[in-house]
Amino acid sequence: MSEFILVNGALEIPQIYTKWYEFAKNKNCGALLTFCGIVREENGIEALSFDIYEPLLKNWFKEWQKRVENDGVILLFAHSIGDVKIHESSYLAGILSKQRKLGLKLINEFVEDFKASAPIWKYDVINKQRIYAKERSSKLCGAGLLK
Repeated sequence: MSEFILVNGALEIPQIYTKWYEFAKNKNCGALLTFCGIVREENGIEALSFDIYEPLLKNWFKEWQKRVENDGVILLFAHSIGDVKIHESSYLAGILSKQRKLGLKLINEFVEDFKASAPIWKYDVINKQRIYAKERSSKLCGAGLLK
């Protein structure tokens, strides 16, 4: 089972979650904690669209794996590339741990760091036009924002 998933379009959350759940049971984990990002309907947005720099994203994920390996934690990650319509999901993060306390702490840190550090560029789709969501973006360390 892949712990790192990128797909074109919306994520199939039930299928991914089922795979992660079966994986967690087979690993004898006591906790599977997830965060699911769902595209909201607001400000005339029809969809969100995502560009990803995959090599840098994989490095970010590997660094997180190293950070938690001594805690016996397994990280799970799925994200969309391209357009994701309102009420569909673009992001699913998971933490497998022996107990819930560490998992609950880590899921928030993992998601917050993803939002701040992952090389993913978000666009609003309004009237079928992609508009860079600069006001909701963070500057990546060592890089500038797109203009």
